[in-house]
Amino acid sequence: MTESIEKFEQDRQNLLLFIWKNRKVIILVSAVGFIVSLIISLLMTPIFRSTAIVFPTATSTVSFSEQRNAKASSMDFGEEEQAEQMVQILQSSSIRDEIVHQFDLYKHYEISPDDVNKQYKLVKEFNSNFNFARTRYGSIQIDVLDKDPVKAAAMANKVVDLIDTMKNEMIAQRTAEAFKVAQRKRDMLQEDLNKISVQIDSLAKLGVMNIDARAGLYQAFVDSKSPAEKAEIKEKLLVNEKDGPFYDELEHIRREKITAFELFMAIYEQTESDANAKLNHKFIVERAVVADKKDKPKRMVVVLLGTMGTFLFIVFALLIREKIGELKRIA
Repeated sequence: MTESIEKFEQDRQNLLLFIWKNRKVIILVSAVGFIVSLIISLLMTPIFRSTAIVFPTATSTVSFSEQRNAKASSMDFGEEEQAEQMVQILQSSSIRDEIVHQFDLYKHYEISPDDVNKQYKLVKEFNSNFNFARTRYGSIQIDVLDKDPVKAAAMANKVVDLIDTMKNEMIAQRTAEAFKVAQRKRDMLQEDLNKISVQIDSLAKLGVMNIDARAGLYQAFVDSKSPAEKAEIKEKLLVNEKDGPFYDELEHIRREKITAFELFMAIYEQTESDANAKLNHKFIVERAVVADKKDKPKRMVVVLLGTMGTFLFIVFALLIREKIGELKRIA
């Protein structure tokens, strides 16, 4: 253990002596590295970051049910599941394609339309400049990097606006067919109800009455005094005795169908709302603003890394040169 420590100390002293012996070359080359790194850092295009923050809503529909869960209110903040869903939507090709189209990113990123790998290059550039992440508070942070601070803020805010557009389109695609089925069902129920109403109206024109009116008709026959009045009421009674039971059956069926129709209309209204409502699916905590300070490159970091890299390179190069010289002398 003591020998190892002594050897380490000896090697360290030898290295320090070696660096001191070659200090002029090392300082000169490191200075050149510093100057080159500084020039490169000054020539690098500054990149600006714009950030927007949104919260997802707890639900994507308007519920007409009186039994709805309080947590499903469109005024409530979404939880982890809704946040993850929103991140997936933000990372979708639909959002990317819309941003690419509106801001002409092929031209902005200097990607030739004739390049066989243009799509690959665009997606790579887009993914390096757009970042969507869920924060520990459950919100979604949207970061956009660009050399133009105004465009960076505009693109970040456009992404925020597209959340509702894209999610409403997705919901409409899913619910459109269900709404068409509901429309057909509503029309069928309405048609059945109309047919029964027509039959009831036809019987009513013949003098057929409902059961309560028929009871009054019997009483009127008993109370009538003149033969003519009795004959008239008797004629009505004969018609009601013949078609009254059928009239009662139709009335019963109509009441059942009206009840079924009213119950179905609650479902229909929900389906119609799901298919046609354009809802807001987010709470905007913070819109992106134009950055007044660049995000990168960090010139100090570039210069420091460049200088340190040059220093280490020249030290290793000199060590290798000395080792080669020793081997040649031994040989």
